[in-house]
Amino acid sequence: MAARELVVLGTASQAPTRTRNHNGYLLRWDGRGFLLDPGEGTQRQMLLAGVPSSAVHRVFVSHFHGDHCLGLPGVVQRMSLDRVPHPVVTHYPASGQVFYDRLRHASVFADLADVRPGPVTGDGPLAEDPAGTWEARRLDHPVESFGYRLVEPDGRRMLPDRLAAAGVTGPDVGRLQRAGVLQVDGRTVRLEDVSAPRPGQRFAFVMDTRMCDGVPALAEGADLLVIESTFLAEDAAPAQQYGHLTARQAARVAAEAGVQRLVLSHFSQRYGDPRRFEDEARAEYDGDLVVATDLQRVPVPARPVPAGG
Repeated sequence: MAARELVVLGTASQAPTRTRNHNGYLLRWDGRGFLLDPGEGTQRQMLLAGVPSSAVHRVFVSHFHGDHCLGLPGVVQRMSLDRVPHPVVTHYPASGQVFYDRLRHASVFADLADVRPGPVTGDGPLAEDPAGTWEARRLDHPVESFGYRLVEPDGRRMLPDRLAAAGVTGPDVGRLQRAGVLQVDGRTVRLEDVSAPRPGQRFAFVMDTRMCDGVPALAEGADLLVIESTFLAEDAAPAQQYGHLTARQAARVAAEAGVQRLVLSHFSQRYGDPRRFEDEARAEYDGDLVVATDLQRVPVPARPVPAGG
């Protein structure tokens, strides 16, 4: 199992189909788990995907249309049933507080899990997590909607040949990483002498929205971008009317933002052949493209190693 991967729980938009459950995604990131837009049926999709409720540490709801949130009650109640031991924060547009409250307490159950509200009021940093900084950006949909972005801090990549030349081995490598400087046989070895910069990775999640400033801001430099492509370009007029993107628009954003791996999802039930989304996106984006299917696992791509480093 990849340490960093996207587990696709559902890929339909307003209405599920025989092959597509309502929207839903689980991002695994070095032992942390982030559930995004749990639509109706998410609890069962998690079971089919082999994802326990204890794998979830934060929940992100982009907006309160049903295909993005009606699975929340089942997931929350399953967390209590499973006695999830850690706190779980749910982030959602603050303007939808009444809907969050209804979903959080949708029926009678033994409310034992530590599920905490995390209302989102505007753009900017949202939460500091062991995985990195979560950020929110306002999107453009008929109801208030936010996209989310995870930014890992930059670090350094140790270079074995330089470590060997400097005589740094074993536990001393960890000491040097922590302290930044180490004395070896009377010589001072600095961390920057035996390592290279390693930019942190970025994940972005863009659901229901028209094109707006928030879309490229979220996508910029993302290693993995999950983005809605509800419509094809032939239906650009209803896409604009109902506050959605076309596959062509989503792909153009990814190309301009330098996205390493693009995941298209949230497909309208009016289209039967998913290859049409790929064909349209390829006109704009020549990178790593995934047209998502239910229960698919998509690894977060590794950052390429710079030449000479």
